[in-house]
Amino acid sequence: MDKIVIEGGHRLEGKIRINGAKNAALPIMAACLLLHGPSRIKGIPNIVDIRTQIRILENLGGEIQHLEDGSLEIIFRDGENKEKITAPYDLVRKMRASVCVLGPLLSKRGKAKVSYPGGCVIGQRPIDLHLKGLKALGSDIETTEGYVIASASRLKGTRISLKGQYGTTVLGTSNVMSAAVLAEGTTIIDDAACEPEVQDLAHFLNKAGARISGIGSNTLTIEGVKELHGVDYEIIPDRIEAGTFMIAGAITKGEIIMENVRNDHLTATIEKLREIGVEITTNGKHTTVKSNNKYRPADITTTPYPGLPTDMQAQFMALLCTVPGKSVITEKIFPDRFIHSAELRRMGADIQVNVPCATINGTPSLSGTHVMVSDLRAGAGLVLAGLVAKGTTHIHRIYHLDRGYEQIEKRLSQLGANITRVKE
Repeated sequence: MDKIVIEGGHRLEGKIRINGAKNAALPIMAACLLLHGPSRIKGIPNIVDIRTQIRILENLGGEIQHLEDGSLEIIFRDGENKEKITAPYDLVRKMRASVCVLGPLLSKRGKAKVSYPGGCVIGQRPIDLHLKGLKALGSDIETTEGYVIASASRLKGTRISLKGQYGTTVLGTSNVMSAAVLAEGTTIIDDAACEPEVQDLAHFLNKAGARISGIGSNTLTIEGVKELHGVDYEIIPDRIEAGTFMIAGAITKGEIIMENVRNDHLTATIEKLREIGVEITTNGKHTTVKSNNKYRPADITTTPYPGLPTDMQAQFMALLCTVPGKSVITEKIFPDRFIHSAELRRMGADIQVNVPCATINGTPSLSGTHVMVSDLRAGAGLVLAGLVAKGTTHIHRIYHLDRGYEQIEKRLSQLGANITRVKE
């Protein structure tokens, strides 16, 4: 098992290119189950979650190749592998997003058997809205021995609301939309998630021959079609990775130029960083982050898109731990998502948690120590804190980080961080 070791106190400076979005790539890869002919998808990051998804798709009969231009070619051959309907526990347990094969499998093969998903421990994340949507389309659903078994001879369009206790469901919207594209008739999804990753999946499906309208809104209308074909497609840049590197520049009082950025997907993150006092300049797909050395505390609330994403909460917490004054973070998506606060306190941060809020009193400096990663974005927050902590920070259980960040230690090192990956 590896760990990351950081000697804090180094200002970051230079250029970095943002990779394709993990949370867009995973459902788009799953949607290839629906298509006839090869699809070539560009921009897919080389991370653990992608490799897990490849294994799941291969287990379902997919033929997958890495092409010379960095694209991933995925082929499912019609008429073959119809009996392959199971996404097994030993793969699905590794990441929650693997449940996004449920809708495409059901729609294309008439039956799906998918293990309940695993992934990061960030609070309750049931898939009841996924199942509600698929039932509304005419699927029979049963759960047994940790598996969801869905079956339907032909899905039929209907009107569905996917509103949950904490708002919309991103993966649930992707699952139901993917199932509905081959359904008979028209499906209207009310209270749909409108995150960029959901929009990207809809654009991918439309390019393949689907008829989806209302993209980017909370109401999607899907006219069922008989067949979808393979396409060439480039996924959107990762807005969470971009936001993480923005805060890396800010917290180290550095200056970073980021390439391949969709600034329109980062409006809430950019506005909040500017409120704190970070200088951010945008120019097309380029973004420059620069410190002005005078930061202000801020109150943050995570909400569904276009609000501030919950996946940026831990990174903002790390930054605000170093900003003088009182800041409050309110977590409205996953109220229990504050496990990283205990590890930041080990580094000297002053944080009090009263779910769903965390109150932060900025301290003059953090101290390096041994910390444990509890989930993917918590790991990013601890890395950011380690970049400015006095002394040495040892970050353990970094397999969580590897699920969503491609060689983060090498990329930060290229910007001037003193960071290495070592064997435990």
